[in-house]
Amino acid sequence: MLTRRELLTRSGMGIGALALAQLAPEFATAAVPGNPLLPKQPHFPVKAKHVIHLFMNGGPSQVDTFDPKPELQKRAGESLSDGNLKTERPTGALFASPYQFAKHGESGIEVSEIFPHVAECVDELAVIRSMHADVPNHEPSLLLMNCGDARLIRPSVGSWLTYGLGTENQNLPAFVAMCPGGYPIQESQNWQAGFLPGIYQGTYVDTKHTRIEQLIENIKNDRVGRTEQRQQLDLLSKLNQRHLETHQNEAKLEARIQSFELAYRMQMEASDAFDVSREPQQVLDMYGEGTQARQILIARRLVERGVRYVQVWHGEGQPWDSHDDIEVNHRRLAKQCDQAIGALIKDLRQRGLLDETLILWGGEFGRTPVVEMPKKGSNQGKINGRDHNHWGFTVWMAGGGVKGGHIHGATDELGFKAVEDPVHVHDLHATMLKLMGFDHEKLTYRYAGRDFRLTDVHGTVIDDVIA
Repeated sequence: MLTRRELLTRSGMGIGALALAQLAPEFATAAVPGNPLLPKQPHFPVKAKHVIHLFMNGGPSQVDTFDPKPELQKRAGESLSDGNLKTERPTGALFASPYQFAKHGESGIEVSEIFPHVAECVDELAVIRSMHADVPNHEPSLLLMNCGDARLIRPSVGSWLTYGLGTENQNLPAFVAMCPGGYPIQESQNWQAGFLPGIYQGTYVDTKHTRIEQLIENIKNDRVGRTEQRQQLDLLSKLNQRHLETHQNEAKLEARIQSFELAYRMQMEASDAFDVSREPQQVLDMYGEGTQARQILIARRLVERGVRYVQVWHGEGQPWDSHDDIEVNHRRLAKQCDQAIGALIKDLRQRGLLDETLILWGGEFGRTPVVEMPKKGSNQGKINGRDHNHWGFTVWMAGGGVKGGHIHGATDELGFKAVEDPVHVHDLHATMLKLMGFDHEKLTYRYAGRDFRLTDVHGTVIDDVIA
């Protein structure tokens, strides 16, 4: 038997250690040796294991793609008595969509004529027509959609998922962001790790290039063989580990050590994964030609090899930002990706991968149902485009436990504002996490004395779109 004094003496330090672990769990986890990207179990079992985020950069128009508005067509040219629907810039009369819509599939969901191949797969889609964001500006809306916060440095969705799930392939990055021709607005912040360890940040690939040496810099070493590289890396690892012993819990150093190892392992696997010429001709024909087709096919090859999160950007800048010439521009942009998106859905289904791959399509916001008035720097004096609109827009999801052939929510009769079952970006993120097996309120990381999560203190799961 112990006296009270002896009990407190023997257990006091242990109680202190438990308290420290509760106050700063990242200290405890950081000290555990091993690879932070090893596969982990989610909160509850689900089928979804991977995400492909098809990001239509710039804000595609909902009333020209997946949210038809007969009333808008009927009242085209009418000036509204309330001074029109204003966002960032002055707007004019109601502007009808230049495209025809038709019903498709058993669900009868209407899709614009500019997406004929996606329309063939409409029974796989859950179309959310009642999305809304916070502001009509690209920069904060991009960060909100990608990181859950419009202003502050926060981890991206892909970083949260790789933190929570790890990855199934240790020879490829867990999180890949493909954007042809350079970074989008906000650059690498769109796939940042934020306050999470750097190993969870997305790996950027410029898919404008076709040669593997250009796609991934330094993928091959022409001077040193694999054996010599391994010897060099082992020496470097010993030096880094020695340095780490004197700088415990140094996140940047730990991430650098992991990155060196990943870069070495990638030399063989990445060369194979990014080389679409290894695909049969019928598969190449199914996806079509062009940069978008190639990178969407690469996305399938990556998830097939166990990559956790793949983001596919449609071009640098904001190509979908049609302040003018919307009829020409949206048709051209849809033609660049429509065939490949349809092929992706069909291909994943044929390979038995659609149920375990969540596909998300959309931009950072939508566009106005009224025409944008001429203004220098935005629409070159033309009156045939639409301004930004964060009040109501459309995204869709497919695969990964989604209820296919389903429409959720609605905008008003003109397509301006979400009025029926509105869905904020936080709600979309909460739903994505649930489809991947996580309670969005419990997937947290302690930083600066607070438990943070992707949805901050917001977010409601949209159970209506889950099968």
